[in-house]
Amino acid sequence: MENIKQFIKKKQIGKCLENVSIKDYTTYKVGGPAKFMVFPQDTKKLIMLIRYLKSEHVKFMVLGFGSNVLFPDTGYDGVLIKLDAFDKIEFFGNKIKVGSGASLMKIASLAVRRGLSGLEFATGIPGSLGGAIYMNAGAYKSDMGYIVKEVKVLTPDLKVITMVNGEMNFHYRHSFLQEHKDYICLGAVLKLRPGNREEMEELVRERKRRRLESQPLEYPSAGSVFRNPEGEYAGKLIEDLGFKGLIKGGAQVSLKHANFVINMGSATASDIKELIEFIRERVYEKFHIRLHVEQEFIDWE
Repeated sequence: MENIKQFIKKKQIGKCLENVSIKDYTTYKVGGPAKFMVFPQDTKKLIMLIRYLKSEHVKFMVLGFGSNVLFPDTGYDGVLIKLDAFDKIEFFGNKIKVGSGASLMKIASLAVRRGLSGLEFATGIPGSLGGAIYMNAGAYKSDMGYIVKEVKVLTPDLKVITMVNGEMNFHYRHSFLQEHKDYICLGAVLKLRPGNREEMEELVRERKRRRLESQPLEYPSAGSVFRNPEGEYAGKLIEDLGFKGLIKGGAQVSLKHANFVINMGSATASDIKELIEFIRERVYEKFHIRLHVEQEFIDWE
C-alpha cells in the first residue's frame, strides 16, 4: 500500500488521506477506516489513478456524498475515490452542464432561483449528482430519469464516452450504472423547462416544512431505507408491525417516519444493518412482501 501513496504523490493525482474514518464521509455516520481516500484533480488524473490501481490489483470504488451506503465497522480495505473536484455547474438556457461531484441540492436550488423547473424534487436530497444518477434518485413522483439528457461516463477500459438518456435504463431507483458498476459517472447535462420562480420557491418551502415535520432530519440517517412496493408504502407496512421506535444497539426505527433508520449517536454499522434485515424479514413473514433495500451494503462478508 505504501507504493500507492508514492504513486499518487509522484503523479500529483490529488489529495490523499490515509486510514481515514468512513463515518466522517457518510450520512449514517458509521463505518470503520478506509486504507486510502483519494481526491483526483481531473479526469486525466482519475484515469491515471484507476489504471495504476487496476495494474496493482488494488480494490477501489467511487464514493459520492455517502448518503445511500453502509460500510461495515471493519472499514474498507482499499481505495475510496472522491470526485469532489468534479463540481462545476454551468447553465446554458434551460440546460445545465454539471460535474458528478456537485451537490444535487445546490444544483436544484440554483435552478429554482433561475426559474427553471424540473429539479424541485431534489432540493431535499443530500447527495452528489453522480450518486443521484447512479440511484436514479427521486421524490414527489419525479426522478433524475425525467431530466437527464446525457451522461458522461468513464468506461471499464478507461475511455470517456457520452450516453444519452435512453441508454441509461432509468427505472424506479435504478439505472444502467447499477448494472455496470465498473462505469463511472463523470458528469451530465440536465434539461429543464421554464417555470414560475415564485411558485417554485413556495413549493420548495412547503415541502421543506413538511419534511421537517415528518422526517427525522435531526439524526444521521440515509433517508428512506426501503423502496415502496407497488401499491404499498414501506413505512406503513413497518408501522403496522408496531416497529416505530424499535431499537437495536444505537440504531432506531424513527418515531417520525417508520421507513427511516436513524443513528441515535452511538450506533455501529452492524446495529443498522441488523435492524434493517430484521425489519425486512418480519415484513415478509407478515405480509409476504419482499422489501428492496435502497441503501447499498459495501464490502460486508
